[in-house]
Amino acid sequence: MANDYMPVALSMAGRTCLVVGGGKIALRKVEILLKYDCNITVIAPEVDDKIQYFGDSNKVTLKKREYKSPEASMFSLVISASNDDEVNKLVAKDCGEADIPVNVVDNPPLCTFIFPATLYRDSLTISVLSDGKAPFFSSGVRKILEELFPEHWKKLANMAAEFRKKAVEKYPHDQKKREDCFDRFLAADWKEIIKKKEPGIIEKEMEALLQ
Repeated sequence: MANDYMPVALSMAGRTCLVVGGGKIALRKVEILLKYDCNITVIAPEVDDKIQYFGDSNKVTLKKREYKSPEASMFSLVISASNDDEVNKLVAKDCGEADIPVNVVDNPPLCTFIFPATLYRDSLTISVLSDGKAPFFSSGVRKILEELFPEHWKKLANMAAEFRKKAVEKYPHDQKKREDCFDRFLAADWKEIIKKKEPGIIEKEMEALLQ
């Protein structure tokens, strides 16, 4: 059976995002969006204190009023988390007519995209989804991933990005040698290497793997 949702990595740089609603669920969505370089507008008559703080500190554009149809069509990504089902349906309708991606919380039939359960380790992002059918299961798998990818993976993710840059600079026209470098990087016991406190040991190890 075909799945409904295809996982993709969407560039959020400069994207205009709308969140309709001001409660705890809306807050969680705002906090996710704040991880990215996008422009966030929140529309709701009343908002959680933390959303108010985000508005006061110019982290989001806050409009404390009712949603006005069809303003969702002016954004490039929309999340509707209103406690009024009719508002959520109206937002979904406006987005559908304008072909704007929309997530209506806890209402998969109205969604054109959904949020996976996600683990962040700096530039490494690991997401799990159950095609919208069992979100609690995705969240459970995410907790397992937290144990499989502990905090030192943050440093490792940044090191991998730097290592790739160096490999491309050293072997700009030799894909085979670059791939060999990447294989050696992945095979190294970084957990133990990172534990060592000797100055420059990580840099020395990375240089050795480039040879």
